[in-house]
Amino acid sequence: MTRLGTSPARPRRLAALAAAAVMLFGLAAAAPATADGAIPGVDEVVTSANVDHLVNIPKQSLAGFNSDLAFQGKYAFAGNYDGFVVYDISRPSSPKVVSQVLCPGSQNDISVSGNLLVLSTDSSRSDDSCASASQPASEKSSWEGIKVFDISDKANPRYIAAVETNCGSHTHTLVPSKRDLFVYVSSYSPSASFPDCQPPHDGISVVKIPRSHPEDAALAGFPVLFPDGGNPGVPATDTQARVSETTGCHDITAFPKLRLAAGACMGDGILMDISDPVRPKVIDRVQDNVNFSFWHSATFNERGTKVVFTDELGGGGGAECNALIGPKRGADGIYDIVRKHGHLKFVFRGYYKIPRQQADTENCVAHNGSLIPAKGRDIMVQAWYQGGVSVWDFTDSSHPREIGFFERGPLSADTLAVGGSWSAYYYNGYIYSNDIAKGFDVLRISDRRTDSARGIRLAELNAQSQPDYR
Repeated sequence: MTRLGTSPARPRRLAALAAAAVMLFGLAAAAPATADGAIPGVDEVVTSANVDHLVNIPKQSLAGFNSDLAFQGKYAFAGNYDGFVVYDISRPSSPKVVSQVLCPGSQNDISVSGNLLVLSTDSSRSDDSCASASQPASEKSSWEGIKVFDISDKANPRYIAAVETNCGSHTHTLVPSKRDLFVYVSSYSPSASFPDCQPPHDGISVVKIPRSHPEDAALAGFPVLFPDGGNPGVPATDTQARVSETTGCHDITAFPKLRLAAGACMGDGILMDISDPVRPKVIDRVQDNVNFSFWHSATFNERGTKVVFTDELGGGGGAECNALIGPKRGADGIYDIVRKHGHLKFVFRGYYKIPRQQADTENCVAHNGSLIPAKGRDIMVQAWYQGGVSVWDFTDSSHPREIGFFERGPLSADTLAVGGSWSAYYYNGYIYSNDIAKGFDVLRISDRRTDSARGIRLAELNAQSQPDYR
């Protein structure tokens, strides 16, 4: 969910990227996977034999980059840099647009809980309204933070509150309770040149939203997670990418039932105790200064005994799935959680990267995914931008492998054009993908290793607030 086309230092080049990207909206007929591993042609749809591409809904009135997804009942909520879309997915093979809300402010990371929807704003805006204008980050009066909507009427979402947060809200994570909704706001500080985001930025903002009076949403605290400053970073060399300095967190995944959370924080991966949601405590921390450039996101397995961290090498805008980059960079890192001397600790087990080589014109790197709750197995579906959607098994943490995939050929055969699947999540029997350029895709996997997950039904899914599927 990193701002596309930026380095982890967070310079704002979205306009230039959007102008350069080639957005092709036609849907090609699905083709079988190539036996020789050849890269698909421009806009060609290719799947493994066990994955069906059911439908694509092209982008409509919201022209910005598509971003994250959330689910509730028969609805999917799709973020877009210009706002968000509500889909009726009661018939997954024929989704219907229920409403589209114009509310610009990248990257519009999105979550839902009950009648509330939370939206992240991580770009300098003139004010907190949905009619705000973009303005230079050097303006001291810039607004960034989270917005809260009432979604009791899905056809007419109503904007009810906003909370400004330090360095804005790149992503956010819900930690729900009966009375209140706590929001962990992840953001990171680029440099002293941003007046509204001055280093040190060594923690996260915690926002409290009272369910009975969400209009009273307010900042509840700013817990410091890195009192030592975090990873100082490692400069790039001829053979290795730069390791990011830790100046905040990019993304956090909470596991509320276990009172744990895993944070992907630029140069660090952390495990937190969230028994007190306003005062999370770091209980373990790991670094990988050889293969991880930018710790991006985290996913627990179903039992909470493993965490998959992603490395968003190149910030989401680079071609990182080719032979030059190799299988260990821009990949997933799999960590078991073990108890040592009475404390929970991470133990590294292995890397996973899609085995299908991508073109040098395709932005491709590990990105957002969720569990497929298959009985007795650890299986994940994950977005890889133009690398498509990968279904992979990490039951054996040291020997993960892909078991299914969906992808499109490059947007352009000649120039690097930004697109592909931003988020791919499993919800109530189907895989839903929000493609930056192409729109909303629905997939179905039919495989003995995942078929047991079809019986699991959730009332709500925010992938960064991990449910207890059991």
